[in-house]
Amino acid sequence: MKKKVYIISHSHWDREWYMAYEQHHMRLVQLMDDLLDLIEHDPEFHSFHLDGQTIILDDYLQVRPERKAAVQRAIASGKLQIGPFYILQDDFLISSESNARNMLIGMEESKKWGTPVMLGYFPDTFGNMGQTPQMMKQANLAAAAFGRGVKPIGFDNEVLEDRYTSQYSEMNWQGPDGTEIFGLLFANWYSNGNEIPAEETAAKAFWDQKLADAEKYASTDHLLMMNGVDHQPVQKDISKAITLANKLYPNYEFVHSSFAEYLEAVQTDLPEEIGQVTGELTSQETDGWFTLANTSSARVYLKHWNTKVSRQLENITEPLASMAFEVTGEYPHDQLDYAWKTLMQNHPHDSICGCSVDEVHREMLLRFEKANEVGKYLAEEAVEQLVSTIDTSDFPEGSSPFIVFNTASAAKSDPAQVDLELKRITFQEQYPSDGYETLAQEARKQYHVINQTGQTIPAVISEERIRFDYDLPKDRFRIPYMEKYVTVTIDVKDLPPFSWESFSLVEGAVDAMEGSLIKEEGRVLENGQVKVTIAGDGSISLTDKELGRTVNNLLVFEDVGDIANEYIFKQPKNDQAILSTSFDYRIEVLEDTPLTGKIRLVHELKIPQAAEDLLDLEQQMVVDFRERKAQRSDKRIPFILTTEITLDNHNRRVNFETRVNNQAKDHRLRVLFSTMITADTHEADSIYETVVRPTKPSKHWENPANPQHQHAFVNLHNQQYGLTVSNFGLNEYEIIDDTIALTLLRSVGEMGDWGYFPTPEAQCLGEHTFSFGVELHGEPASRYQTYKQAHSAQVPLTTRQTNVHSGLLKARHNYLLLEEDRFEVTALKRRKEDEALILRGYNLSDQATNLFVEKAGQAPAYQLNLLEERCGEFEATLQPYEIKTLEMKE
Repeated sequence: MKKKVYIISHSHWDREWYMAYEQHHMRLVQLMDDLLDLIEHDPEFHSFHLDGQTIILDDYLQVRPERKAAVQRAIASGKLQIGPFYILQDDFLISSESNARNMLIGMEESKKWGTPVMLGYFPDTFGNMGQTPQMMKQANLAAAAFGRGVKPIGFDNEVLEDRYTSQYSEMNWQGPDGTEIFGLLFANWYSNGNEIPAEETAAKAFWDQKLADAEKYASTDHLLMMNGVDHQPVQKDISKAITLANKLYPNYEFVHSSFAEYLEAVQTDLPEEIGQVTGELTSQETDGWFTLANTSSARVYLKHWNTKVSRQLENITEPLASMAFEVTGEYPHDQLDYAWKTLMQNHPHDSICGCSVDEVHREMLLRFEKANEVGKYLAEEAVEQLVSTIDTSDFPEGSSPFIVFNTASAAKSDPAQVDLELKRITFQEQYPSDGYETLAQEARKQYHVINQTGQTIPAVISEERIRFDYDLPKDRFRIPYMEKYVTVTIDVKDLPPFSWESFSLVEGAVDAMEGSLIKEEGRVLENGQVKVTIAGDGSISLTDKELGRTVNNLLVFEDVGDIANEYIFKQPKNDQAILSTSFDYRIEVLEDTPLTGKIRLVHELKIPQAAEDLLDLEQQMVVDFRERKAQRSDKRIPFILTTEITLDNHNRRVNFETRVNNQAKDHRLRVLFSTMITADTHEADSIYETVVRPTKPSKHWENPANPQHQHAFVNLHNQQYGLTVSNFGLNEYEIIDDTIALTLLRSVGEMGDWGYFPTPEAQCLGEHTFSFGVELHGEPASRYQTYKQAHSAQVPLTTRQTNVHSGLLKARHNYLLLEEDRFEVTALKRRKEDEALILRGYNLSDQATNLFVEKAGQAPAYQLNLLEERCGEFEATLQPYEIKTLEMKE
């Protein structure tokens, strides 16, 4: 029986990478022009796989709108194979919900044209998330194809205890929840059938090698040949090349094919034992150099922006818009789709990973800003619609009511801050400077804050200030004015998730609040739960009073050299780490109220200005980074780290905000937290999963570093206690013995990979701000509360002033009731086709638990898949690692 060779034409299309987006874009136009012409003129041309991403169609038709009909004909005939995703993302560096929306929007876009390719397509993601099997099954995809994460060893080699190697290019892939899908590894890469010769001598040499390579890993007689590679033009003589191959190799049948045909054939003939991989696939059993995990610290400003916009859309805008729908009956689907698509255009692996040329990443900043501004606008609209309908009539006439919203999925005990207008004078009433003077001359008043029952609430109220502001009414021209206002900070305690509470500023003095969270001239911050002490070497210790435990040597800054590139970190040989504990520091008290204690800790380091000049020569010579001899320069410059340490009255979590004006090159800055815990495994926040990872790498690992991905937190714990380090947009960490090392900044001067591409802006010179936190917990079961707090810390309280008025909505209201501290919500939104309220989240733990969710006294109506299609009645049990999407009754 003949072996069958399935040749799939494709081009892996990075929208932007070693050239600016428009350079790639213009080449895409040429590719699509050629492809459509070939489809129309070569009846033997079977099909072309459009790289699994529908955005290519948008990009092409933006320039060639007149060819829309030709595109539609090609898709309808099956010649152009599209979907199922919107873009090819880096799944580790974007949020859980971004991964889901990529499928949701991609499927929707695909179905506008025709039938999507039902394959989870991850040809070049830098590792694969552990929840891929469950996510694919919940998107009606039973198979995934990927290029990285598993080490192929070949049919003739013996698999011993290794878990992430494979004899075959075909395998079962099981997620942490037990879901299994068919996994297809591009063992010879997704270019193993690229540029097939149509001349006999060259074809013979080509196929002798390629067939042997494919047969080394194939578990069946169905061999896959990927006819394409990065930005590859379509092979116009592919039909001729296939005819020649059939002539030269009578024992093989060569066919121009598609993934659907290949998957059906190969899965039909699989042997009983093809092997299985489990969970995330990050090349755990390679030498460790090319996992590309260090892209999580390349151009860290991109990661900060991505977190900022993701939190705005997912955790602020959509929940508020979902609530406001009950007031207006309208939901901004189109505007949100625009914002999501704009954000996701920054999510391809060479974009969000920060491993492209400078021109690419400059354009990304504009997309982030655009998506963020849309999110802010829609959130402001929703808040205005809500506050106008919230009943504030119990507050005194003449007072200044305001509403505090918690749109996070955990109760928040944080200070809430709002600017409250006391009086305005419009430009129409007085010339601006005259209005300013009028307001300035008025007698200053005293104020306090009450809640809806009239109880006085602890508050810090600023002096009266004056500023310019304006209104933009929807039915008339703008209204500029001068405004007198105060900034009010109140003590919000245990505000439930997805709820709001009303307060009001009223005239009249009350007894001043007493109390201080700062002692010993700023060396100690202390509330009822924890105590923070600045040690003699400038590190800190943290004491949890309930646990009776102190952890020392926290907040130690470490700087080392980096002579590699945007993809990979490499410390120069014999380079010694520079630690903040070796330098002078000073302490300043910034804020000391009964609500908040804040100090400034300034470390004054001296570090090398850059690598020595040899590095520039080695880069130009394209010397492998592992073979480079360059050291750090002898010239040292000041490197001042300014950290604001904040402790709020009701929080166990300590917040840090570190600022630096980086003028050094070729280096990496981390902050170290010693835990005094040695454990075989640790946990980190990943995609719909609290992932458990080994603390030490496999026996195959040669890289001295073991970088890992994270989102909101990383945790080390034993049976007595644990420590959780949280962050905002700092996606790289490493566990070194008992220490959690959080990467703050990595400065490099070249892109890396396949040539020399200078990237001076990847040195990240200039001002940077890094936000992170630390919290202790007790026995293992209590760690999940710190995980919830790490997530909710990324979502600020929303505040808005209103006036005294009656309304249909209560002054204090829980929009949803959630009573499960292991259910982490990732979405509260409306479904497009019927406006149903959708709640999505996942189990933070590996234990089954009961899930209590109600809206207006009613449990959810249905369970949904990730495409938000009904798949069963609501089940109140949350299975281990389960991703659960619910349709709420209303």
